[in-house]
Amino acid sequence: ISWRPKWKGARKKVDIWIQNEGTNSLSPQMEPLLRKIIEFVGQRHGLAAEAEVSLLLVDDEQMHQMNLQYRGVDQTTDVLSFPMMETSDGHAPQDPSEGLLLGDIVVSLPAAGRQAEDFGHSLRRELAFLVVHGMLHLLGFDHCTEQDRQLMRLEEEAILQGFDLTRV
Repeated sequence: ISWRPKWKGARKKVDIWIQNEGTNSLSPQMEPLLRKIIEFVGQRHGLAAEAEVSLLLVDDEQMHQMNLQYRGVDQTTDVLSFPMMETSDGHAPQDPSEGLLLGDIVVSLPAAGRQAEDFGHSLRRELAFLVVHGMLHLLGFDHCTEQDRQLMRLEEEAILQGFDLTRV
């Protein structure tokens, strides 16, 4: 799926690929929302022309296998991010100002559903949060230290507020 966001100034293109391999289906309104969120996060952080992001929606079994294979963690998780361009310290570049293959975000739809129920908010809000979280990882954010975690959480909430998807 190739798609052109509404950028100011020069014409820029971001390719976003969404593939749902999970057993759950999304509402028709969810895919356009997730696209807008990816566009907004990229625009907010200076994502350049000719960037590409893929979003894969999977079930818990697929997520468990990916988490084991790529992180060595023998359990499922809610979201994984795979930056395509990393610096020597293993993190995504802080300045994505040139066109690039940004990376992949993988979200477990069942985990999103459980978390939405646990937190008492909508699946829409939880999926949006997980996509924002994944995008921020692709852009170099992390939560290894308490300071980094707080910074990332503030950024996640600020972005979600722009879509009126605040916590209940």
